[in-house]
Amino acid sequence: MTVAVLRKDDFPTGVPAALPANAVRADAQVAENPKGPGLRRFLPDDFKLPSPQTVFDAAWPPLVGIGAFVGLWAVLAPMVQTSLGALPGPGDVWSAFLGLMEEYRAARGLAAEAVAAGQFYTGPPTFVDQIFTSLQTVIMGFILASLVAVPLGLVAGMSKRFNAAINPLVQVMRPISPLAWLPIVTMIVSASITSDDPTMSKSFIISAVVVMLCSLWPMLINTAIGTASIDKDLINVGRVLKLSWFAKLTRLVLPSSLPYIFTGMRLSLGVGWMVLIAAEMLAQNPGLGKFVWDEFQNGNEKSLARIMVAVVVIGLIGVLLDKVMMAFQSLASRNRTV
Repeated sequence: MTVAVLRKDDFPTGVPAALPANAVRADAQVAENPKGPGLRRFLPDDFKLPSPQTVFDAAWPPLVGIGAFVGLWAVLAPMVQTSLGALPGPGDVWSAFLGLMEEYRAARGLAAEAVAAGQFYTGPPTFVDQIFTSLQTVIMGFILASLVAVPLGLVAGMSKRFNAAINPLVQVMRPISPLAWLPIVTMIVSASITSDDPTMSKSFIISAVVVMLCSLWPMLINTAIGTASIDKDLINVGRVLKLSWFAKLTRLVLPSSLPYIFTGMRLSLGVGWMVLIAAEMLAQNPGLGKFVWDEFQNGNEKSLARIMVAVVVIGLIGVLLDKVMMAFQSLASRNRTV
């Protein structure tokens, strides 16, 4: 066996080693798309898909709970007798929901025919129309409440004197029921809007203002608490840097109090959604509340099932609104910097 002795001088220096062509192309692709193809480029760097066992452990308790509730509902509903017959079970409520969707499709068809003929559709609002009306109203009331509550809460948290000045008013007005605000708001809005064709209907404004008056307090209180509980070291840093009042608000106070503000917004949105249904029901303003009241007044064999459809939809929309606010809170907390 012959052994060849290799020396350093036998190899040329300064010449890079050649790489396979496919390796070069792979490096170029990684440089262009470091997170890989598909949707992963839009996900955070530390994002990981949960394991199947984790998904199963998180999913089966709520599924079992919902299944048990639906099963008890189906068994016990026929035993409850009302003036309109037996309490509808899950199957009856589902059939009523399908009937409401069929009414909506029929109304859309008539509306399309009226528009094609150059006319306006004047039919009654359907269940789906009532849902969108209620959503528009609660969003308007929530926006109005945010425009009032967040600035007042920030000022109250930064100024002890201002907080002491408004605290008695907040404590007195916070527990007032929407039923008490409704006639007052109705009279004020009716006296203020005298146009025959206003931009927004009186009923819409009345419902939105009632929602605002009842939903701004959780937001105001949480904003004030979050602003007042800022780390004192941050305040001292602002004094050392001689930040102006506005700079201290935007750079130190607002980012630090965002979790409290969004918690107050979630509470306020939930309160506003509950208040809206009651206001629509009593004031006969368009929306899901009026739909429930009209079905109650009709008193036919389908009314109870249709009312329960509205109850389920109201609950699902409330959960959806809360999840939307949680998503906004997570996004704002991820991007905030102090």
